[in-house]
Amino acid sequence: MDPSGNPVSPLEQALHAARALVLADLAAGDVAAADVVSLVEDSVRERRWWVEQWPDGAPFVAGLVAQDVQDALLDRYGRWPLCPVCGTGDPHALDVEPELGPDPHWVCHKAGVKVAAVGALGAATGGTPSS
Repeated sequence: MDPSGNPVSPLEQALHAARALVLADLAAGDVAAADVVSLVEDSVRERRWWVEQWPDGAPFVAGLVAQDVQDALLDRYGRWPLCPVCGTGDPHALDVEPELGPDPHWVCHKAGVKVAAVGALGAATGGTPSS
């Protein structure tokens, strides 16, 4: 239910969940500054239109928001999230897989491993665990 007592639509539930998962990953890396949170809000706003056009895409929203924020951070600040698996070589970012699908994960293509589900980076990196 929303604050006015109305039921929350599945679309809004998916958008709220995507926001929470990506914010948890940002917080795990101490990257959740106000301007970065604004990037999340921008992505959620844009993805709201996308999922309104294609309601069957609701399970894909978390991965898309994670990718949107990752792209926006790359343009402004640099790579995020950095791979916690590879201890040697050049630092590199994790990727979201599947690019368009349910149950998105952060993966390291260099090591060929799934690192964490989107929203659970804290447990993989030693940061704040997600609830």
